[in-house]
Amino acid sequence: MNYMQTVKVNNQKATIFVIGAVPVRFNLWIMIFTSCWVVYMLRVNMSLNIIAMVPQTHSTSNTTSVSQCNAKDAIIRNVTLQHEDIADVRQAPRETPGAASFEWTPDQQAMILGSYFWCYPVTSLVGGMAAERWGPRYVVFITSVLSALLTIGSPAAARLHYIALVVARFLLGIAGGFIYPSLHALVARWAPPTEKGKFISAMMGGTLGTVVTWSVTGPLVEKFGWASAFYVPGALALIWCALWWYLVADTPADHPRISDTERKYISDALGDKVQKSKGLPPFKSIVTSLPFLAMVVLHYGNLWGLYFIMTVGPKFVSSVLGFQLAAAGVISALPYLARLLLSAIFGVIGDCILARNLMSTTRIRKFFCLFSHIIPGLFLVLLVYAGCSTVLSVALITLSMGANGAATLTNLQNHQDLAPNYAGSLYGIANAVGSSAGFFTPMITAYFTRDGNGFEQWRPVFFVGASVYIISAIFFIFFGTGEIQKWNFSEKDQIDTDNKQKNGDPRELKDTPLSVVST
Repeated sequence: MNYMQTVKVNNQKATIFVIGAVPVRFNLWIMIFTSCWVVYMLRVNMSLNIIAMVPQTHSTSNTTSVSQCNAKDAIIRNVTLQHEDIADVRQAPRETPGAASFEWTPDQQAMILGSYFWCYPVTSLVGGMAAERWGPRYVVFITSVLSALLTIGSPAAARLHYIALVVARFLLGIAGGFIYPSLHALVARWAPPTEKGKFISAMMGGTLGTVVTWSVTGPLVEKFGWASAFYVPGALALIWCALWWYLVADTPADHPRISDTERKYISDALGDKVQKSKGLPPFKSIVTSLPFLAMVVLHYGNLWGLYFIMTVGPKFVSSVLGFQLAAAGVISALPYLARLLLSAIFGVIGDCILARNLMSTTRIRKFFCLFSHIIPGLFLVLLVYAGCSTVLSVALITLSMGANGAATLTNLQNHQDLAPNYAGSLYGIANAVGSSAGFFTPMITAYFTRDGNGFEQWRPVFFVGASVYIISAIFFIFFGTGEIQKWNFSEKDQIDTDNKQKNGDPRELKDTPLSVVST
């Protein structure tokens, strides 16, 4: 397959016809996207599977709320907003075909859901450093294989004892923690500056992984039983691992099938900002950097909202809104589909703004916090007052997560701005802190919904989520930045950079994006 490449010749743009395969960067984007897909597929399946594994019983308090949202005449009277919805897509509770009968208490279920995140922050912390030292290709491959095998073994663990399933999920979280920091280290080595938004948007592959997993899990369970919802994702993950090993390399210089033109373009665009081999990150400078701390706070707010919908969203849709298991999976996936689509749009918008110098990097990061954090938080506040309105509740959750797609221009890119040389490590540290939301959100939800699953019990949960979203954005707007930090470079690199600036660097960095047109 041939493609067109736009280059600069004597400061004039020119388009040349290049004989060869699809650019390796495109293949890399696909593999990063599907890597996030796979890790989320293995992470979120438990949120829906557990509904089929545990008999759904309701307390007296909960029965009132369920009957309110599943009236026999299918008319739902919303006390708060004083309007009616036709709930023809919801049905009275019935036994799910293929369901199991594990007698796990709400606290035990919360432990199973939250165990994934117990050590996830720790491995996120070291994941970036591991990728920077041994290469992201190896780290992602090994941890993905382990994750697939643990998922396939989960049904046997559940039958043995719920603690065995907790251990399996705990080990799965250990392996999963390495993935995202490693992918960010890979992006730092491959993505030219004017293509960062597109590459970071590939990190939303986990969103599609959630959409597909939740959409097919319900029908899969109802037709083949709950265990199939573990076996199928695990088998698919093993197939993906083989493709990853063949198609991905740690750097353009290491890739056996990249063209000389593309390798040179990436090398010139990145310049000397990223070195392949380096020592430990400058932790003292990092943890005392206010811009970095602002990025961590922003990332925490993003993950709080993300993990809230991911871990307890299916329960809210099933228990409060009254959808059956198959429908609950589809409805719960809608917010993630919106997030996926809008993240791609926001990524392109950010790249265009940066390429045309319409806004500085710092202004882009701060301005789009409005969409990635503040607007999603406001939608969660409105959701508190939606009552049993099916359409309104689903629409607000979907709009909240959809607007959060702008995270591709805020917390998901800011660590690349601050220190591309240590992008994996910075993201790992931020993810280590932010991932604690993964086990706090199920605990908080279990605490407030202990006596029932009505809107009255869920309202404090949504208020907490909205507050974290908005406060984290305000903090970043005051203290964040998109400027590269001095500690990105070692002392020797800093001296060399200062000398180049003093004497003039003859090499001109070419940030012209590669335009690819298949023919």
